[in-house]
Amino acid sequence: MARSVKTGEVSEIEQVAGNGLLHRRALLGRGVAFAGALGAGAGLAATAAGAEPLAEAPWGQGPGDPVPAYQTPSKFAKNVVRSLSNPNFEPRTSQSRAPHQLLDGTITPNGVFFTIVHDGVPDIDPGQHQLLIHGLVKRPLTFSYEALQRYPMTSRIAFIECGGNSAGLFSPKPLQADVQALHGLVSCAEWTGVKLSTLLDETGIDPKAKWFIGEGADAAHVMRSVPLAKALDDAMIALYQNGEPLMPGNGYPMRLLLPGYEGNMNIKYLRRIKLLPEAAFSYWESQVYTEPLPDGKAYQFYFVNEVKSFITKPSPGLSLQQPGTYEISGLAYSGKGRISRVQVSADGGKSWGNAALQKPVLSMAFTRFRMPWQWNGGPAVLQSRAWDEEGNAQPTRAQFVAARGELLSVPPLLGFWNHHFNAITSWAVDQKGQVIHAYA
Repeated sequence: MARSVKTGEVSEIEQVAGNGLLHRRALLGRGVAFAGALGAGAGLAATAAGAEPLAEAPWGQGPGDPVPAYQTPSKFAKNVVRSLSNPNFEPRTSQSRAPHQLLDGTITPNGVFFTIVHDGVPDIDPGQHQLLIHGLVKRPLTFSYEALQRYPMTSRIAFIECGGNSAGLFSPKPLQADVQALHGLVSCAEWTGVKLSTLLDETGIDPKAKWFIGEGADAAHVMRSVPLAKALDDAMIALYQNGEPLMPGNGYPMRLLLPGYEGNMNIKYLRRIKLLPEAAFSYWESQVYTEPLPDGKAYQFYFVNEVKSFITKPSPGLSLQQPGTYEISGLAYSGKGRISRVQVSADGGKSWGNAALQKPVLSMAFTRFRMPWQWNGGPAVLQSRAWDEEGNAQPTRAQFVAARGELLSVPPLLGFWNHHFNAITSWAVDQKGQVIHAYA
């Protein structure tokens, strides 16, 4: 392992793993050499400043556009949008995927937050919408949107991930697609609303209640069974998303938030909660969000999204321009708590280095990891793997397939057919700097 050494005024950066992975200290306040290498080697070089004053660009020579009532992105960021699986609105499920390869940080903007709707987005009047809590309760109650606004509010940052996110990696051959297509059915936001336990304190709970169902007000009436313990822990009736009212595609005027649980259980357009002595075995959990395992059993009633990570940059569609120093960056998260560690490999898993975790590192929320990498212009296979605070580790694809199997025939990429894929993702870099999806 190379150690850092002085060369003139700056220090070379320690290599910590094979194929050019550099020590994360380059990102933590000792990155003078890294910054210089990044500029010179990645086609992003800062040019030498001359003695003449700066030339005025056209936009600095006159008044700009008026400020809109609702801020929208620059026309130069027009490609930072969701991909649509059903742009013609055919009578089937519609999915829109978040463009993680074009984003940074840990909060997904509302406008590109992923959505899945089964019968389109309902146009719900919040003044007419109500939430009913009934079943095994002492006092069935209904709550209007306006009434919920008067309850004590709480906020937390949490990711939501569709159980079918990354399902393309069940394919026996690597599908050639980008981060958005493969991993775009997950997003992270700050959610604000009323704790479900607060409302249950008012209704009272029958001791026989062990489960509850949440049901949506859209035409599909998606309904899922949830252990009552989750309601009494951290479940929320969310009214706000990143500080503004929920987006229509994400459940306006209210949705159920179950931090760490698969997305379809976080019922949108929430209209009913019913306490039950046992699970309801609804259509959605007995027919849709379940699938057979290699041993003949069914994968059902496993709610938590397991520890996972993937690299967003470099990634397919974001080629490397020339040899030099780059930052490898990506997202890690776990439905069981905080991310404790992320490692990165540039040689297909033969050696690993510890990535820097961007603060704050929050429970059941996106954690951004970063790793400096000196690309020498040769082939490379980039991977990340994550651990959470409970010690759960992200499996290799071989380990995952041994437990869950893989598909013999693959439906269209923009569908989703199997659930809870959380194995390591590999990006292969060739000598021209092109990046593709690979299995390693």
